[in-house]
Amino acid sequence: MHAWTVADPPILPGAGQGLRLWDTATQQVRPTAPGNPARMYVCGITPYDATHLGHAATYVAFDLVNRCWRDCSLTVDYVQNVTDVDDPLLERARETGADWRQLAMDQTKLFTEDMQALNVLPPKEYLGAVETIPLVIQRIQELQRRDAIYAIDQDLYFSVHSDPRFGEVSALDRAEMLRIFAERGGDPDRPGKRDPLDCLVWLAERAGEPSWDSPFGRGRPGWHIECVAIALEYLGMTLDLQGGGSDLIFPHHEMGAAEAQVVTGAWPYARHYVHTGMVGWQGHKMSKSRGNLVFVSRLRESGVDPMAIRLAILAHHYRQDWEWSDAALATAGDRLTRWRRAVNADSGPSGTAVLDRLRDRLSDDLDTAGAIASIDSWAQAASEGRGSDNQAPGIVSDAVDALLGVRLT
Repeated sequence: MHAWTVADPPILPGAGQGLRLWDTATQQVRPTAPGNPARMYVCGITPYDATHLGHAATYVAFDLVNRCWRDCSLTVDYVQNVTDVDDPLLERARETGADWRQLAMDQTKLFTEDMQALNVLPPKEYLGAVETIPLVIQRIQELQRRDAIYAIDQDLYFSVHSDPRFGEVSALDRAEMLRIFAERGGDPDRPGKRDPLDCLVWLAERAGEPSWDSPFGRGRPGWHIECVAIALEYLGMTLDLQGGGSDLIFPHHEMGAAEAQVVTGAWPYARHYVHTGMVGWQGHKMSKSRGNLVFVSRLRESGVDPMAIRLAILAHHYRQDWEWSDAALATAGDRLTRWRRAVNADSGPSGTAVLDRLRDRLSDDLDTAGAIASIDSWAQAASEGRGSDNQAPGIVSDAVDALLGVRLT
């Protein structure tokens, strides 16, 4: 599977200040301390519908992490998956009469086009679940050797109690885990399970559904083990960052951490667990089941500048739940126009001071609102002819591109 392409960020003078991020597991803002290369795994889409603003906000947030680490002279090994075989995809294919493979290909292509338009730096490895099934089989076999797998009929389950640290990522009580598990693809009420929270790692072949050969019989992988298999293969244990939307904290990231820790016998699976807030519209979280979605592709088709979409996202802190609106998009479009006008001026206030302020704000748990405010102030002054630094417009333009991912030229 091929990722998208975008231009490398401009190289800025000086170096970044490091990056502090909220860690879900410890419930505090902590310094990230990546090695070089920094290793980041962000869970990708299930491609049964186009990219909505909730998706875009998540991948823009982790794009900022990527850019901040690069600004600290780090190489970033970024891996992202595509869950190109799963129940929601198969259900949508049945509803529409589409071939599930073609549906996945078409929606993945549209997603990559949206990411390219939004100037999101591509992952180093971009992998579909289907192409990595051999890796999943290998990890399931390793879990079997550690007595962490059991069968119900021909389906295989991971025993969450095989990891004594299960629950540390989400810090939820058992009642809440059971409630969320049932809502997000789990099957807590299935007879024969040792624990209602045990999760599926291999679904035996069902009539009319895709399946693959394995030592366990024909079938297909469960959701959580797919990401674990990809991350361990391409990044190794103890990721610098495991990321995704806040709806992935449980069960997906909790289960994935447990499976990885049992497979490797090591801890932790990730040094930082970072999650983005949910984007709402019409009073509710955007969701395919509710149908209240705003699609990036449709905004682009209507003539909206993708950089305005990106700026509208950046106006909100990545951990916030927030509401999309036409007014917010209009504000972002006006801001983009002001910034572009300012960087086309002959001079302005100190560009180095703005770069320092941008780095300072982003290093503090990605304070994009503070970063934007600093550019607003500079653009206002430059547009009014204040400041005599004729290098400033170029420095600011490069800084906004490299750090915020917003192209002004």
